[in-house]
Amino acid sequence: MPDKNPDSGPQQGHAPASHERSRAELLAHTTPPGLKRGGIVAVCVLAAVAGLGIGWRLWRGHETRAWTDDQQVPSVSVIKLASADSGALALPGQLQAFTNAPIYAQVSGYVRKWYVDIGAPVKQGQLLAEIDPRPYQAALAQARGQLARDTATLANAKTDLARYQTLAAQNAISAQQLSTQQATVASTAGIVETDKGAVEQAGINLAYTRIVAPFDGVVTSRGVDIGNLVTVGSANATPLFTVTDRQRLRVYVSVPQNYAGAIHDGMTVTFTVPDYPGQIFKATLAASAGALVQSTNTMLVQFTADNRDGKLKPGGYANVNLPLAAGVGGITLPATTLIFRDSGMQVAIVTPQNKIEMRPVTIVRDNGASVVVPANSITPDERVVDNPSDSLQAGDTVKVAQAEPRIADGAPAKAGGKE
Repeated sequence: MPDKNPDSGPQQGHAPASHERSRAELLAHTTPPGLKRGGIVAVCVLAAVAGLGIGWRLWRGHETRAWTDDQQVPSVSVIKLASADSGALALPGQLQAFTNAPIYAQVSGYVRKWYVDIGAPVKQGQLLAEIDPRPYQAALAQARGQLARDTATLANAKTDLARYQTLAAQNAISAQQLSTQQATVASTAGIVETDKGAVEQAGINLAYTRIVAPFDGVVTSRGVDIGNLVTVGSANATPLFTVTDRQRLRVYVSVPQNYAGAIHDGMTVTFTVPDYPGQIFKATLAASAGALVQSTNTMLVQFTADNRDGKLKPGGYANVNLPLAAGVGGITLPATTLIFRDSGMQVAIVTPQNKIEMRPVTIVRDNGASVVVPANSITPDERVVDNPSDSLQAGDTVKVAQAEPRIADGAPAKAGGKE
């Protein structure tokens, strides 16, 4: 029987062609291997970039928190301590002339003339000025006249007494008359002595009209001019002249009680003056008050210095270096390290753990920009905070600034501790 499906034969005959078409279509829709690998790489790169971004944000957030935490820890600067035990104590001194005489008028009158001005060297007894002597010349003449009159009266009384004594021996007069004459002679003799004193006083007053130098020296002031009326006994009187002996000078120093024991007989000190920078002068101990001034707790000490060359000026300032025995000094701190609070004076110490310790201190000597505290208050290797803030408290954690610290006397120092 013939096959009723006419396509059956041909379909079998075309089966290979259909298979080939399907395979070609499959190959057409399959991704090439190179392109597939590129896509995988791209996906991986995108994932890596996203991971890096997230990690960067996380790391920056952690860094910001760490920076914020670090900013909450206060930063402080510290100093290197310096020992004040350098063998000498610097103290202010005052130069004074060994002999200084302000000359006042001892009699009143008008100034007739003056002969020397400031800066003039004078010798003892040299005439400096004259006060009008005429009133005192008249007073001297009057006193001498009074003396002459009373001397004559005394001589006459003595003659009468001799005659009375002769008459009394002959019983020609009574004893009462003789006694009366004797009293008259004694009284007149007293008057004569008074007159002699008046003459001497008038002579002295006349001599006082000549203002003379009391010793060899230099005139350092003149407060009088021709025609000035000078009076005595006035509380506001101005010296006519001031004469100063500058051959030797006195150097006065107020020594603190802590160092009063360093003063001893025969000691020598050195000092400098602003007039001659770098030049050193010497002075020897002359006297010590031996007692403290209660208001300052200091002892006044006097040294003497040779000034025959006239370099040093009386009234000037001197920086005196007082020699000290070893171990008498202390620790020098800048005044900027001091903390003034209700509990007293303190300094802030940075411990090895970078914690703050408040250390009470006592000032032994105040140098203005720096102070000296006892050596047992602070050890030289401790770190002291410079310019501490008011908010700094004991136990606070701090970090030490990297800036170069100052030494205690203000100079830079390669020290200050590690963070």
